[in-house]
Amino acid sequence: MNMMNNEWIETLRTLRVMPVIQIEDANDAVKLAQALSENGLPAAEITFRSDAAAESIRRIREAFPEIILCAGTVLTTDQVDLAVKAGADFIVSPGLNPTTVNYCLEKDIKIIPGVNSPSQVEQALELGLSALKFFPAEASGGLNMLKSLTGPYGAIQLIPTGGVKPSNLLDYLAIPQVIACGGTWIAPTAAIRDNDWETIATNVREICKLIKA
Repeated sequence: MNMMNNEWIETLRTLRVMPVIQIEDANDAVKLAQALSENGLPAAEITFRSDAAAESIRRIREAFPEIILCAGTVLTTDQVDLAVKAGADFIVSPGLNPTTVNYCLEKDIKIIPGVNSPSQVEQALELGLSALKFFPAEASGGLNMLKSLTGPYGAIQLIPTGGVKPSNLLDYLAIPQVIACGGTWIAPTAAIRDNDWETIATNVREICKLIKA
């Protein structure tokens, strides 16, 4: 998916939730993407918390060319290269590493770095980035912290991740600067490992129903 300008952000804003997923075996990747796409969430953030991440991204991209696919928990420039080569649309990192961010900017690779303080937001803005991951969301003060950050920095766009769940999702989404939320509960690693696609499909359908209610 070759998204220009802010089209990818607007697509995320339409979906409202980005499933955040750790895949331990790349053989599970396509079935996982199928469970997400067919039930209403054609998007996935595949985290580099496992060695299967790059191969999983490659297989999903090949099987589902139109899915929104990003690489998460990217900590190094080598991982950026692996993710982009595999077919990731953009990069997501848990923090703001200037080396990684500048590497992506130099190569015209979209990146959403993680922030959880005013200083980090200002650092991101200084680098020309306004689409940011608020992480870890709940542990960093949750909704109150998020509202405090968007006061002085009204132009930023945020993806809260970490502790977001169905019970507080709509509260996060009600904040105008929130593009979407990272959903780690949608496709748990254990469900993927057990090939429990029906549980994942049910989670997707329920979250889509909640968002549209």
